[in-house]
Amino acid sequence: MSVCQHLDQIQEVTPSANGCEECLAIGDRWVHLRECLICGHVGCCDSSKNKHATKHFHTTNHPIVKSLNLVKTGNGAISIRLSSS
Repeated sequence: MSVCQHLDQIQEVTPSANGCEECLAIGDRWVHLRECLICGHVGCCDSSKNKHATKHFHTTNHPIVKSLNLVKTGNGAISIRLSSS
């Protein structure tokens, strides 16, 4: 069995935004979020109409992402956390 050649590129990153960076900038919506594990960029998934996570990959060649979940706290604030799967 071969080992992924990209694992050595993973960095400790902080999510770049509380939602898809580009969708927030243009006032659009997303379905799910992906965080780049190379630089922390947060983009929308391929089920979203804009597919910003894939566009980020094509621009940067950063090959590894993780799913993110939005979480509303009791006071109505929104934060993001990594999915456990």
